[in-house]
Amino acid sequence: MNDVAEAAAVSIATVSAFLNGTSKVSPKLTQRIEAAINDTGYKRNAIARSLKMGTTHTIGLCVPHITNPFFTQVVSVIQQAFDRAGYAVMLFCTDEHLPDQQDQQIRLLLDRMVDGLIVARVGDDAGLKRLSQGTHVPIVMIDRVCEGVDADAVLIDNRQAVREAIAYLIGLGHRRIGYISASVDVSTIHERAEGYREALVAAGLSFDANLIRLGSFHEADGYRAAMQLLMQPERPTAVFSANNPMMVGAMKALRDLGLRCPGDVSIACFDDFPWSEVFQPQMTTVAQPVETIGEQAVRLLLERLQGLAPDERRRVVLQGRLMVRTSCAPPSTWQSAAPRPALV
Repeated sequence: MNDVAEAAAVSIATVSAFLNGTSKVSPKLTQRIEAAINDTGYKRNAIARSLKMGTTHTIGLCVPHITNPFFTQVVSVIQQAFDRAGYAVMLFCTDEHLPDQQDQQIRLLLDRMVDGLIVARVGDDAGLKRLSQGTHVPIVMIDRVCEGVDADAVLIDNRQAVREAIAYLIGLGHRRIGYISASVDVSTIHERAEGYREALVAAGLSFDANLIRLGSFHEADGYRAAMQLLMQPERPTAVFSANNPMMVGAMKALRDLGLRCPGDVSIACFDDFPWSEVFQPQMTTVAQPVETIGEQAVRLLLERLQGLAPDERRRVVLQGRLMVRTSCAPPSTWQSAAPRPALV
């Protein structure tokens, strides 16, 4: 900065004001300082500036399954919103079955002195509780809630969304509705399962454990789960997948069994995806307001950082939207016995 000030024939204070935006610098001096910066090759020391200012203008973002279209879109919205606000985003992705990995990632982000965290948690709550209690960095939870963590949250009313989807299938005439989902211990999974049960009860249908298959969030587990359901002597006439990667696996299972969708089996899933309308058949989905989720998470965190948020923690609950397309139809009046190829 001494070299820049000397080359521009201004004081170090003026150079500092220009670089940090702490006070107004005239256009004439601005031009001279910018020319001096180019001539001297000056570059900011971000670490030194962070230590002095007590802020890094960096946000930590932890999500599972970056290959899941839902998280891919949410990450994009969050990154763009923080970019407009002058913040950089450090992204970490965690395997759903490795909760310790997320704890390590959050510790790393805290060590890097991020100003705030946005987290879609994985695993149990204990690790995140310990980390949140040991830091003053504000946290916003997205998609999944972690009870006992001092954090704002942006969530979806999963129960209502799934109730509506299952009620739609029941309204088409389906009475045996298969349900495939992940077996991980997160709030979204529990709430979606509750929505499935509640829709059956509301329609006067009994819950049948033989129509439930659990796995992971991955396509391969969706394939295995759908195979097990569809090879039953009395197979379901419709299948609802609690996430879209498993839905893709279910569609492959239908193909390999020689079944038509929706002629033989209707398929619907939670989470819309960019190619849902060009998918064959066009997929009936529960669409989450992805842009609103990302924007609300950024808003809550920025308000915390700027001291504009109330003391009490806020929970924004948004509604999903059922997108009815061509993958669902009334059940056939006659169905052949389920084929029984060997499980792959």
